[in-house]
Amino acid sequence: MWYTYIILSDNNKLYTGITTDIARRWQEHTSGVRGARFFRTCKPVKLCRLESFNNRADASAREAAIKKLARAAKEALIASGSPEPLPTLPRS
Repeated sequence: MWYTYIILSDNNKLYTGITTDIARRWQEHTSGVRGARFFRTCKPVKLCRLESFNNRADASAREAAIKKLARAAKEALIASGSPEPLPTLPRS
């Protein structure tokens, strides 16, 4: 399975990405090892949304679509609830 996710950072910005393992990716983002460049200047605070897909192409297409949304639309998407249960992740 592939996942598209949205993370809220400590500077109140939203980051969208894809992965096959959300716990591993969260650890990479919080540790700074192999994490996204985005998190070099801020820290991830909360996993806000998680969507699953059968293949990378669909996950990448969804990631691109979310990244094109305005902030208000992303917040509405988050407020609508995550289609996947959000795992308990270690604090950053």
